[in-house]
Amino acid sequence: MDPSRKRTVRLVVALTAAVLLAGALAVTSFSASSEARTPAELANAKQGERYQLTGRVQKGTYERRGNLHTFQVQERTGGASVPVTYEGSVPDPFREGREVIITVAKNAQGTFVGEHDSLITKCPSKFTKDEDKQS
Repeated sequence: MDPSRKRTVRLVVALTAAVLLAGALAVTSFSASSEARTPAELANAKQGERYQLTGRVQKGTYERRGNLHTFQVQERTGGASVPVTYEGSVPDPFREGREVIITVAKNAQGTFVGEHDSLITKCPSKFTKDEDKQS
């Protein structure tokens, strides 16, 4: 076989493999992600199904008993909230009024139980009004 033709075949095979691998990576990345839901969107949540919940820790609702944390997660703008129990470590910036994301499943009592060590806090935006910032 002609050497220039051999190089062309190798190049086409290598580029095809690269495109296929990139496509597989993109499909895997998007299928593994899940959209975070707000408390209002979880009103009809199915018992036992896992969801990513996002919202603010409602003021006056946080209680800690040892390693068990109970609180309400409320819509960012106020309104609907859901009860959450969580067992595990909490990040240093965790506090009432702070925006959180947590993986939860609804139990038979209607409370959302947080998956162990799935709680993360979102930093307040530096582009919001000072009275909206939570420290």
